[in-house]
Parts: sequence; structure tokens; C-alpha cells
Amino acid sequence: MTEQRVDLEERFRAELSALEPRPSRPVEQPLEGVGLTGAQCLDLFESQATSRHLDLAARRLGSAKRGYYSIGSSGHEGNAAVAAALRPTDPALLHYRSGAFFVHRARQVPGLDPIRDMLLGVVAAAAEPISGGRHKVFGSKPAAVIPQTSTIASHLPRAVGLAFAIERAARLGVACEWPSDSVVLCSFGDASANHSTAAGAINAAIHTGRQGVPLPLLFVCEDNGIGISVPTPPGWIEQSYGIRLGLRYFDADGCDLLDAATAATQAVDWVREHRKPAFLHLSTVRLMGHAGSDVESAYRDPTDIAADLRRDPVLATGRLLVTSGVATPTEVIARYDEIGGRVVAMAELVCREPKLTSATAVMAPLVSRHPDLVQADVLRRGHTVTQGDSATLAQAINQTLAALLDRDNDILVFGEDVGRKGGVYGVTKGLQKQFGVRRVFDTLLDEQSVLGTALGAGLSGFVPIPEIQYLAYVHNAADQLRGEAATLSYFSQGQYRNPMVVRIAGYGYQKGFGGHFHNDNSIAALRDIPGLVIASPARADDAAAMLRTCVSAARVDGRVCLYLEPIALYHTRDLHRPGDNAWLAIPSDTDHIAIGRARSYGDGSDLTIVTFANGVPMSLRVAQRLSSRGIRARVLDLRWLSPLPLDDLLHHARATGRVLIADETRHSGGVSESLCTALIDAGFDGPITRVTSEDSFIPLGPAAATVLLDESRIESAATELVTR
Repeated sequence: MTEQRVDLEERFRAELSALEPRPSRPVEQPLEGVGLTGAQCLDLFESQATSRHLDLAARRLGSAKRGYYSIGSSGHEGNAAVAAALRPTDPALLHYRSGAFFVHRARQVPGLDPIRDMLLGVVAAAAEPISGGRHKVFGSKPAAVIPQTSTIASHLPRAVGLAFAIERAARLGVACEWPSDSVVLCSFGDASANHSTAAGAINAAIHTGRQGVPLPLLFVCEDNGIGISVPTPPGWIEQSYGIRLGLRYFDADGCDLLDAATAATQAVDWVREHRKPAFLHLSTVRLMGHAGSDVESAYRDPTDIAADLRRDPVLATGRLLVTSGVATPTEVIARYDEIGGRVVAMAELVCREPKLTSATAVMAPLVSRHPDLVQADVLRRGHTVTQGDSATLAQAINQTLAALLDRDNDILVFGEDVGRKGGVYGVTKGLQKQFGVRRVFDTLLDEQSVLGTALGAGLSGFVPIPEIQYLAYVHNAADQLRGEAATLSYFSQGQYRNPMVVRIAGYGYQKGFGGHFHNDNSIAALRDIPGLVIASPARADDAAAMLRTCVSAARVDGRVCLYLEPIALYHTRDLHRPGDNAWLAIPSDTDHIAIGRARSYGDGSDLTIVTFANGVPMSLRVAQRLSSRGIRARVLDLRWLSPLPLDDLLHHARATGRVLIADETRHSGGVSESLCTALIDAGFDGPITRVTSEDSFIPLGPAAATVLLDESRIESAATELVTR
């Protein structure tokens, strides 16, 4: 790697020094046959050379153990031309090799110093202005660059959602930080273009445009022909995306500044005018390996490496400046070296900057909350309150969604089948007719695109409420939650947020329908995501209040909330016997349930049954039967599965001295494991036992009862615990 770095430097100076100076031309004069002036070429060279020197500095810092893992942009510096074609207010979601783009964009915004900012990231300094030393990312609030972290196409669905939401905000009169005529820029590599996430996002963009919905999005594929060590077949990107109906295709040599600038300008102008998606294919090279200490010679032919060196875009732009008479070889080399000197000097300065030194500091973006403001937003009135009738869980959710849509114009409700049909279970029935197709709408059948729409809408002033039809299907798009939604505030110190409330129909116990995809009880992968809020109401009044809390937490604090709805309880009316209507409740918009607060039933002193969702009515029936035998049990409905209501848990555990956890999720990786650990960590020394579902997928038909938690097991465990 050191040898190639030296070779780049020596080649640049040697080749430029060998050029004959040309007659000088005024820098304001356009170059022949193109729209760029000499001054513009010099300005772009400044950004390209700065990006190159930042790469070199990052490698030096890494070798000296003063910097950290860093992916370079060398060979991709032609993307500076894309930044020049855009406005500095156009939101950009960047590939990790779009360094020259970031430099050029930052140089267009007064007060920004891309050299210092990027080097602060390399050394993980707490003063780094976007992530605060948590990761090296391209991001800047003033420069409208939304941070992405080592993205392998996971940012493309968000880009689609952002382009959609900017237009939707303008049409609905929702305040949005992006100008209504913005173009969204999304760049990625040729290897990433093969990822299912990229294919799905690009398909969603075309699908949306096909329906006449505006989508001003420019995809930029920076194609260097290799993904780490795996070559991309020649012509693959053009073959894959150059002939897609509904996707305007542009291509250019990204190592030729004039060609790249011409194509980028044409592409940006086309998207801005037509408000449709386009694809710009930039042919680039990768210099100095994939990242860090990667040794290309271990897997690449020397002739291929040499061929890439000959296409060095920084050298090509330097040569252009000389051959067009804009500058002499000496002037270009002097400018290049002066930039290098500034980078070296700044690298020394940033090494002295403090790092993050505590877990509290690292986690600050995950825990900054305003519960009082959330409560105030929950209780904010829109219209006169009328007392409703008793409702089922599904009816309460429907009524609450309607009330929220009526009160606040920043609410969007969408997903598969939620519009005209009103959802598979009728939970969103009538909402589209009442509030229109711009606010309640169907999406294509792709969970990544559903969540990507929410991620973009949250950046555009909305509080999106997407629906994922079944819990099992969330796992098709888990990285949109883990890699995108949960990390944005963390890697931007809260400067960017993606408020959203994801409604998910889930859990088991459906009768006569399903199997393992329609009956799923696995939430471990969701509870493991830092900062995520997971609500799980069991009855109508809680469902209404908790949904309002989630929406307000999203709006006020930018929280990402998952709202798990027990399918089997959607239309449940009875609790103890047929016709008692004891599971109906009256939803109220004057109730507030704070995140992390449980609900208790009864004041029994012999036993606390801790449960949630379907386990609540089961445990209440068990508690009634126990009482007839003289065993007094109270039931604690957790309601929130992340964060867990630890204070309430400990209070009720200590009140009875015995805890039975009735957990309908799986024995391994289920909620009960965390509850047991929390009790032990807090010093609870009473007996604890748990009953759970089996470590199994849920089969079709009556066989489901063999692996799911049931009342008989809860009752047996409770009896044994009390009579030990």
C-alpha cells in the first residue's frame, strides 16, 4: 500500500513536469466544447486534490496508530463534478468513496472546513461535527449530507422515500427542510448495485414513477469494477440498469472531469425538470486498495493495477489544466503541494483533539429524551373530545389513527393493503376514504421499500406510520431498522432524525390461518437494537394511549418506535366467558402512558405474574382460577418490551416476593431471559420461574398448541411456585 501511495505521488509530479506549458487563457473563459470555465476546473481540481491528500493522510495516520479504519476515495474523485452539478441544498446520501463530492459540497457552504472535519473523523475525535467521533462518515447538517455508515446499499430505500416525501410535503403543506424543487442524490458502488436492497429500491423508484408520483432522485453508481476482491463483469451495470423502462440512464467516464461534469449536469437538470428517477453510471478506478491495509497485489493482476494508475482522475484533471492553458505544470504541482501541506498540518492538529471517554458520552444520542414534552404533545387537543363506546383492540387502533390524522397534517399511514382494503384485519378500514390517498396509501409489496419510505418521510417533516403486515416479514427488512433507522441519530448526534412508528401485526394464537409466517413470536432481533422503542399493547384503552405516546415520542424526540399488535386479540371481546365483553375498553384521548410504564391488575400478595400481549388475558384467567383456590396473584402487563418497565417490575416483584414470567415468545432469546436477569441484577432474592413457548416455528392448525405457551402451563407453574 505504501508503494502504491508513493507511486501515485511520483507519477503525478513526473507526468505533469514532462508536459509543455501552453499559452495561457483567461480563467473565466470556457474550455472548448464544454460548459466549464478554467476557473471551474481549478475549483474542481481543488476538491479532487483535497480528497486525495485526505486519503493519503488517513493512511499515514493509520500506519502510525493515530488514526482508525478508513475507506478511501482515491480513483473516484470525478464525483466532485456531481457535487458541482447539484445545489448545496439538495440532500445527498453518499457512497463511502464519495470523498471528493463531500469536499466540494462542503466548500460551497460558508463556514465549513472539509479538511478538518474529515480528519477529525479519521482520528475519532469528539469534536467531529457530525458523528462526534463515533464513526468516520460523510455527513453534514449545513451541507445537507445525510450520514451513512459503510453502506452496502442500505441507504437506497431511504433515498427513494426522501425523494417521494419532499414532493408529498409540498403538496400537503407540511413544513420540510428541503426546498420543494430539490433533487435527492444517492451514490453507491458497482458491487452494492448487486445487493437485493439496491435492486428493490431502484425497482420501487421506477414503480412509483410509473404511477405518476413525482420522485426526483438521481442514483449515481461509482463503478470501479471491483467489490473488495471480486471483479464486476465488464458492462454489467449498463446491462442491468441501462435498459430499465422508467429509469433515465446517463453514463460518463468518471476519470475525465469534462465528461463527468457534462453528464452529471445533464442528469441533474433532467431529474429537476421531470421529477422522475434517473441513473448516472460513472466509470471510475480504485486506487490504493479497498481500505486500510488491503494489499491488492494478493488478488489483482499487476497489469490491472497499472492500468488503473494510468486513469488516475486527479492526474487527468491536472493534465487538463495544463493542456488547456489554464495553468502551467509548475502552478498545478504547487497548488497540489500547497493543499497537501494544509492537510498534513491539520492532521497534526486533530491528533491532539480529545476522544470520547465514557459510555455516557458515547450513548448520549440514544438516551436524550423529553418525557414532559412528549406528554404535552400527547395531550394536545385538535378538536372537541367526545367519549367513545367500548372497543376492541382493532377498533381502538383505527379510531386513534383517525384522530391523529385529523389532528395533525404531518401523519402518513401506509403499507401493503392499508388503503382501499383497510388492512388484512380491517384495522385501517375507512381511513383512506376519510383522509385521502395522499395521506393513507398502499405501497408495493416490499418491506424494505415500506420502511425506506418511512425513513425518507421522517427526514421531510412527517411522522410516518408504516405497517408491516406480519411480524415474520419484518426480518426481510431488519437492516432498515438496525442499520438505518436506529443509527441515524446516533451517527449525527441527533442532528438528523427519522421519527417513525412502525405498526406490526404479530405473535401467535391465530386460529384457522397462518403457519409460521402469519403466526410468529420472535422479537429478539428487534429488542437487541439500541434506542428502539417497542410497544406491545394487549387491550383497547392501552392500545390507543400507547399509540399516541409513540407518535408524540417520534415527533418530539425523533424516536423510532415499533408498535406490536397481537393479531389474536384484534377482535377479542370476551375475557372469562362468552358474552362477558370484559376485554372491551373505552379508548380515551386524555390518557397518557409514558414509555417504560407497566400496568398492574389486582393486588394479590402471593404471586406476581409478569406477562404481555396474549399472555395478559391468559394470565388474568389463570389468576381468577387461582383465587378460587386461595392463591392471590396479581398480573403485571409490561406493555413496553424496550425499554422494559424495570421500576414497575421490581415494585411488584418485591410486593409479593414471588415472580412467574409468562412469556409467549421463545424459550431461547425471548423476553423472559432479560426479565430474569433484570430481577437478579437488581438484587431480587425471591423465587423466579418462567414459562414460555418452545424454541420452534409455529406449525399450521391444531399442532400450534403444542409449541405455544398456554394457560395450563401458566397455572401449573404458578401453583408449584406458591406451594414450594
